[in-house]
Amino acid sequence: MSVSSITLHAKPSTNYAEKVSETLALLQQAVAEFSPVTQASSLGAEDVVITHLINQNTLNMPVFVLETGALHRETLALLKRTQAHSKVPVNVYHPSEEKVIAFVKTHGQDAMYQSIDLRKACCQVRKLEPLAEALKGQRAWVTGLRREQSNNRAEVPLIDRTDQATKGQIKLNPLANWTWGDVWHYISENKVDYNPLHDQFFPSVGCAPCTRAISLGEEFRAGRWWWEDEAAKECGLHAKN
Repeated sequence: MSVSSITLHAKPSTNYAEKVSETLALLQQAVAEFSPVTQASSLGAEDVVITHLINQNTLNMPVFVLETGALHRETLALLKRTQAHSKVPVNVYHPSEEKVIAFVKTHGQDAMYQSIDLRKACCQVRKLEPLAEALKGQRAWVTGLRREQSNNRAEVPLIDRTDQATKGQIKLNPLANWTWGDVWHYISENKVDYNPLHDQFFPSVGCAPCTRAISLGEEFRAGRWWWEDEAAKECGLHAKN
């Protein structure tokens, strides 16, 4: 059974308008000061909001998606729709087919359930290596991280320079201050196309083997790598040093 996420969650903060203005100002600053800059999109609710803002305001900021080879069919369908309607390019990066085949041959299709090390090794092949390709030549990248998402993300800044010295990029988190209600109010208000998995109680959507629906009262990211300890629940894209 599914129910509209808009019906369930679209409840804006009292300062919602100020948050939208702050986000747009940061995206405009990114293009003016940090180009070349690109948006990393998982095609989740936060990311479709950012892509919509980029397109609506004609910002010179291409989008990229990591097509891991293990995404839900709903996510892949949204990717095609996004590519069809976006004014800015939506680039797709894939893992090395040879490395994926070698990993599965050595460790099996369900290796991610056997240990944290194997799960992270799978993420390395399917996500982190394609991410490195996507970020080549970029001065900055934009994510959909929000402080409300998890304890690990509770102090996410709008502008994160942590990796600037080592990796060469600034990470921008324009929705850091947004609530889940803000995200869905924007989607509702602007009729933004979104992943139907959200209507099936998937607030956070990743690879199919590593994502499940959550129950009432569970943490926002409880459906990601649910068999692991809470402190380990990052794939490496946004892990703290």
